Order: sequence, then C-alpha cells, then structure tokens
Amino acid sequence: MDLSLIVAIAAAFGLGLMLALLLMSRRGAAAGGDPARADIKEVSGRLAQMAESQAAVQARMAEQMQAQERALAKAVEERLADFSKRVGDRLQESATQSHTTLTDLRERLAVIDRAQKNITELSAQVVGLQDVLSNKQARGAFGEVQMGDIVSSILPPSAYSLQVTLSNGKRVDCLIRLPNPPGPIAIDSKFPLESYEALRSARSEAEKLQASRAFAAAVRTHVADIAQKYIVPGETAESALMFLPSEAVYAELHAAFRGVVEDSYRARVWIVSPTTLMATLNTVRAVLKDVHMREQAGVIQGEVRTILKDVLRLDDRVAKLQRHFDQASEDVRQIRISTEKVAKRAERIEEMDFETPEGTETQAETQLETQPETQVDEQLAPQPALEQK
Repeated sequence: MDLSLIVAIAAAFGLGLMLALLLMSRRGAAAGGDPARADIKEVSGRLAQMAESQAAVQARMAEQMQAQERALAKAVEERLADFSKRVGDRLQESATQSHTTLTDLRERLAVIDRAQKNITELSAQVVGLQDVLSNKQARGAFGEVQMGDIVSSILPPSAYSLQVTLSNGKRVDCLIRLPNPPGPIAIDSKFPLESYEALRSARSEAEKLQASRAFAAAVRTHVADIAQKYIVPGETAESALMFLPSEAVYAELHAAFRGVVEDSYRARVWIVSPTTLMATLNTVRAVLKDVHMREQAGVIQGEVRTILKDVLRLDDRVAKLQRHFDQASEDVRQIRISTEKVAKRAERIEEMDFETPEGTETQAETQLETQPETQVDEQLAPQPALEQK
C-alpha cells in the first residue's frame, strides 16, 4: 500500500478518536461524575502518547519517503540520461542512414534518369527503324548497309565487291571473291518483312495460321529468286547467301519454319543472320589466308630453286678459281726453280777459271745440262745443313 495513503488513514483514525473523546468528555461533564473525568484524563494521556508515536512514525516515514524520493530521482535521472544517450545515438545513426539512403537514392534517380533518356532515344530509334523497315526500298538499303558494314569489317577490300552486275544482267548486293572451287559467292540483303510483321501482329489462331503460310510462301519465293538470279554456272559458286538483317526473324524462321529452311538448303541458298554472317566471313577469311599462303609458298619454292641454281653456279666458279690458283701455284714453283738454276749457274760462272780455253766446259756444267729438269731441281735445292754452316 502507498505510504501517503497509510498516513492519511492514521490521521483520520486519530481525528476520529479525538472526536469520540470530546463527546465523552461533554457527556461526563453534563452528568457531573468524577469517574468520567478520570477516564477522560486517561484517554487524553493515551491520545497524547498515540499522537507522539504517530508523530515519530510520521517523521520516520517522511525520512524514508525523502530517501526513496532521492533514490528514485537519482534512478530516474540515470535512466533519463541513458535514455537520452540512446535516443541521441539512435538519432545520429538514423541521420547517417538517412543521409546515406538519400545519397544512394539521388544516385539511383540519376541512373534512372539517364536510363530514361536512353530509353527515350532508343524508342525514337526504334520508331525510326520501324519507319525504315516499312518501306521496301529503305529496308533494302538498310539491309545492304548493315551487310556492307559487316563484310568490310572482316574481309579485305580485294576479297569482295558491292553491287556487282553478273553476266545474266542481274545485280547482286555483294560478291565474295573466292578461288575456284567454290568460286565467287553472291549475298542478297533483301527480305520480305511484310509477311513477318503480319505474323507478329496476328491475334487469333486463324490469323496466325494464315500469316504463317504467307510468311513461308514469301520466304520460299525469295529463296527461289536468289537461286535463279545469283547462281550462275561457271561464273559464281554453286550456292548463295540470303542475309536477314534481324536475329529475331532468323530465330523465328529456324524455330517454327524448319521445312522452309530445308527447302533453302536443297536450293543451295544459305540463310544467314548478322551473327552467322560474321562467322561465315571469318571462315572465308581463313580460306583466303590459306590460299594466299599457298601462293606465297609457291613463290618461296621458286626463289629457293633459283638460289640453289646460284649456289651450284657459285660452286662451279669456285672450282674454276681453285684450278686457276693451282696453276698459278705451279707456275710460281717453276719460276722459283728457274731462278734457282740461274743463281747456281751464276755461282758456277763466278767459280770458273777464265784461263780455260774457249769452248771447254766443266764436267759439272755438262752434267747439269744433260740431266732432266726434275733432277736438276733436286740438286739445286738448298741444303739446310750446308746453309747453317
């Protein structure tokens, strides 16, 4: 029970006792008896004791209440401080998160704004493309430009030609110049898009069936025209390419019109999209590179044969030069022999006795002239031992 309520009850009880004593004292005074007065005194003493004890209790209760109030105030202050700190931290975190969220939101809004602009531009381009594709001449020019960009980005200028007139008077959009076999390959960039648009816009099953038949018939007719116009025996290859400027049309054709694709195979007209045309042209580029390498290999072999002839000719000339060197060496040896013979004879002449009658020769000179030249060379050759002496 609350302390203030207990104090109030005790005060009310005390007031009730006092009122009761007052009434009793008045009645005794009216009766005029002494016992009543004695009782009144006794009650008054008890009331005084009760008042004193009640005052002490109230003092103790007041002190306890003050202590509890101080403890409660301190606890409340601590809790309020802790609560304020937590609220401040939460507010700070919330402010930081809000700032981060707003920053991210602004960045995403900027990205969305740019994407919206791109979508708007793309929508305008799609509308323009649809306008272009709705016109046959514009559609043909669009497919031709796209095909020309793909071809020019993969093949060298010497490997293809645009808008070529064949011997039958038909003009092909692009002619890939391949060596025989297979020979030049024609590429047609026109396509009957009206039937495909009708197939896309069909809603009911009957409309879809009719549009599918019309689309298949249009593709077969176009394939037959390509085979008739651009496959010329002896001038072009035995096959041709039909270029579709849209991957969606190519996928739809191969997914739902397999019979039309097989008919194009039998007509030797290969249907290609931008992606498959790039793969085909990369293969063509590899073939052209291989042919060029083979041509260069033939040139290299011819040069090697010419070099071999030059080497053989050089070897023959070196052999002749070696023979000349051998002959010159032999001539030098003969000259040395002759000079040594002259020197020996000069020495003999110096040693001759001029008193000898004319017409007489020494026996050594006579033997020298009668001996063969090889023996004379051996005799006239200097002796190392004698030269040292």
